Amino acid sequence: MKRAYVTILAVLAVGLILDGTQGQDASGSPTALADPDDATRIASIVMERNPSLSSAEGARIGRAVTRSAAKYDLDPDLVTAVLIVESGGRPWARSPKGAIGLMQVMPYMVGDMRLAGNLTTIENNVEAGCLILADNIRRLGEDDGISAYFWGSNIRGVAYLDRVRATRDAVRQLSES
Repeated sequence: MKRAYVTILAVLAVGLILDGTQGQDASGSPTALADPDDATRIASIVMERNPSLSSAEGARIGRAVTRSAAKYDLDPDLVTAVLIVESGGRPWARSPKGAIGLMQVMPYMVGDMRLAGNLTTIENNVEAGCLILADNIRRLGEDDGISAYFWGSNIRGVAYLDRVRATRDAVRQLSES
């Protein structure tokens, strides 16, 4: 009986990790808790922008955004806005310059990141994008950090920043309605 109880507790703990309410960093340490309601809200917004997504893909995106945003202390609406501006919510997106996935991450940017898979998975792509965005914002402040996500170190205008801001505002408005 005691063994069955321990097994049930283990299954429940694994379920919490897998459903996106709590994750682990590369060292296996628990990360910040993500809000499952936010994950559902974000999934619905991204699926509205990209109706070709299945509900399972939308749910994975919502969980990945909330988990990584919490882990890197980012606003999930900002991450969602960057994701929509970068790829239109398409996990399979590839740019002519080689950027990959939802967050349009350049493969050379993830060299030192300890991702437990490849850059094409929803979860790893969002995490890599969040890590890059959070580092930019930490170093440069929010506006330049967002701009540098697109431009790199040679920021050449505010058009990208303006698109991300407008999209974040639209995400917030959709959330309130």
